[in-house]
Formats: sequence, C-alpha cells, structure tokens
Amino acid sequence: MLFWPVRLALRVVALIALAIVIYFAVTLIQVWLTSRQYDPHPAGAILVMGAAEYDGTPTNDLKSRLDEALKLYRQGYAHLVVVTGGRRPGDVYTEAEVGKRYLVGQGVPAADILEAGGNDSYENIADATPELKARGVHRILVTTDPFHEYRSMAIASDEGFAPSPTPTLDSPIAGWSTVPYFAKETVAVGFGRVIGYDNLEWLHDA
Repeated sequence: MLFWPVRLALRVVALIALAIVIYFAVTLIQVWLTSRQYDPHPAGAILVMGAAEYDGTPTNDLKSRLDEALKLYRQGYAHLVVVTGGRRPGDVYTEAEVGKRYLVGQGVPAADILEAGGNDSYENIADATPELKARGVHRILVTTDPFHEYRSMAIASDEGFAPSPTPTLDSPIAGWSTVPYFAKETVAVGFGRVIGYDNLEWLHDA
C-alpha cells in the first residue's frame, strides 16, 4: 500500500496532466473554429503570411494566399498589401519579393505593396509593424491558410493591431492532410501563449 504522501503526489501529477490535456484540447478547438471564419472588413492593410517559393515562383500554397489578398484588394477592402517572408537557406529570393513580383504581375501597383518578414510567423508580423504603425494602420485583414489563422491573428493582436480573419478559401492543403498542421498550430498556440510567440524557433514554424 502506498503511503499517503505518495498517493497525494500521484494525484497532483494526474491533475496537472489532466489540466494540460484539457488546455491543449480547448486550444485545438479554438484553432479549428477560427479556421472556419471568414470576415473581411474595410481595413488599412491586407497582411499576407509568407509561404515557400521555388526559384522566384510562388508555390501553390503561397499563390493561394496571394490570390486571396488580390481578391480582397480588388474588392476595395484595403489599398495596401503587405507581403511577408524571408529567405530560406539556398534561396535567391525572399518570399516577400516573390509575393510582390506576383502581385505586380497581376496589376497591383508596386506603391501599394509593402515587403516585410523574417524566418517565422512572429518575425513576419513584427517586421511589418513599424511601417504599418507609421502609416496609421490599425485594422488589418490576415490572409493565410485556415489552420494558421488563429496564431497569425494572435501575434497581430499582440503587436497592437485589430485583425480580421480572411484565410484563403482554396488552399492546396486540405482534407486529412491538414491534420498535422492543426496539431502543429495547437502546440504553437498553446506554448506561444505561455512563453511568447517570439520564442517558438524550436518549432520551426512557418
């Protein structure tokens, strides 16, 4: 028979484990519910979260995000598009450069496009923040894959913006293939709330 201090310790450990499971379960629900939201409003800018490019050409994932931003721009929701994303090892171009080139090719004036970004979601938004605030931008539309929407908006909120979700509606990542992405985002959001979204380099977040 276990002594009562040991039983007490085991109960405490079990309660802590249960609390952690519940916390991440609730986080997953929040990430999933946000992925289903699409709520464009007139805004100061459309923020496009970076994604991979290939030798100067946007991947299908990045292209779907850019096309969504292009649609919102043409519908007049905002007159400034912020393309984000840095340069991966071995790349010649940054994701932001590729995004800008694509949008210009679709008829968006270069003056209406702002480049920013770094190596992860936090850096992408943080790098764009000073210029956006200098322009008096407060409300932004956040365009990314649905599973990535919650974290992107959380970071934008932490940076002082009022974000609205405008995820791409035709992401090439769909169906069961989104499961690992939702799992990753749940972990990222769960830890990001506790340690800060700027401390997630170990997650290799996009």
